[in-house]
Amino acid sequence: MTLEPHPLRGAVLGEVHARPFTAISPPLRILHFAFMTDAELAARDRAAFGEFVAARGHRGPDASSKHYRVAFADSALRWEQHAEFTTYTWELANPDKTPFARPGGDLQKAMLQLPQPGPLMVSADLHLLAEAEGGEWQKVFDPASLVAFETEAGDALAATDFHAANDGFVRILVIDRGMSPLRAGMFVQQLLELETYRTFCLLGLPEAQRLQPVVRRIEQSLGEITAEMTTSEGLAANKALLHRLMAVAGELEAGATQSQFRFGATRAYSEIVRARLASLRERPVDGLQTMTAFMDRRLMPAMRTCYSMQDRQTDLSYKLMHAANLLRTRVDIDVEEQNGNLLMAMNERTRLQLRLQQTVEGLSIAAISYYVANLLGYVLEILPETAFPFDVKYIKAAMIVAIVAAMTLVVLRIRRKHSERPSVKNME
Repeated sequence: MTLEPHPLRGAVLGEVHARPFTAISPPLRILHFAFMTDAELAARDRAAFGEFVAARGHRGPDASSKHYRVAFADSALRWEQHAEFTTYTWELANPDKTPFARPGGDLQKAMLQLPQPGPLMVSADLHLLAEAEGGEWQKVFDPASLVAFETEAGDALAATDFHAANDGFVRILVIDRGMSPLRAGMFVQQLLELETYRTFCLLGLPEAQRLQPVVRRIEQSLGEITAEMTTSEGLAANKALLHRLMAVAGELEAGATQSQFRFGATRAYSEIVRARLASLRERPVDGLQTMTAFMDRRLMPAMRTCYSMQDRQTDLSYKLMHAANLLRTRVDIDVEEQNGNLLMAMNERTRLQLRLQQTVEGLSIAAISYYVANLLGYVLEILPETAFPFDVKYIKAAMIVAIVAAMTLVVLRIRRKHSERPSVKNME
């Protein structure tokens, strides 16, 4: 007897082993690319990468694989697919003892053999050298933006200026001071992930800047509408304010919906950057700023701008909803008052109609009595006068009284019958 596993057990167990570190040793040149890819572009890129690998005698990734590493004769390639981007990381043997002696553009021929997966976001050139070959590494970078640090164990030094060089690559130098191959692979991967995620973090900043004038205008409109709410009276005025408020709320929700994914991704990438920085355990080098100090001064203000914009959207949405509820209450009160006035007018019309009906009923009694008396009068005229013990005129008078009384009783009975309401039975 075997135990039946959960359908997702394999995927969950495999996730903790995804994207493992690769053992590497200096000298080594690593070119790292990250491309924006949606679902369609990712599927197209997976097919193209599979064909590229198969043409070189390798099996290629499975349909469900999100990462794959393949070794060629003179290089190794690591392919990874993420939620909204795809990365290619090339490991190239490099005998150069001078940092970045050859431009990264001269080494990307293999990458150019693949169709571009999507818009390019990240291109990093990482040079891993032994300590004896570091030379005057500071001259490679812009001193105004130079970032450098040593690891806590002192087994590596890393430096960059985060500037794209003439070849389009952001240069990162790693000097090995005794790292094990696996430790070197982990350290290099952390640096490349930092460069990737800090770039994607900043995608939220243009979105926040685009929304700033829109949100500011909505805030002003909300202030104007709430100010008018204190003086507006009447159903028409309140309905006009409510329509304006709904238009403003619709514009805000449209912007918030469009930016929700971007701001959410920015927050997630920012948390990854913070986690990677904490794992580096930096020590300053010759008074130069560390990566953590650089990110706190350059990256975090941009992140706070995105967070602030998202918070403003949330706060505005709540205020708009509250103002709309107040206006709806006022409109409902105005409508109820209008309905009350309408009911009063209907009651008055009903009362007048009842009076008119009663008047018509009285006239109907007189008219019917008149016609019935005339008909009976014709009958009396035919009979001889000796047939009556009294004078005919007295008989006619009595007959008219009796007819009027009978017609009145009939009309009252009909009115009573129609005014009676059916009894309501207990439905319990």
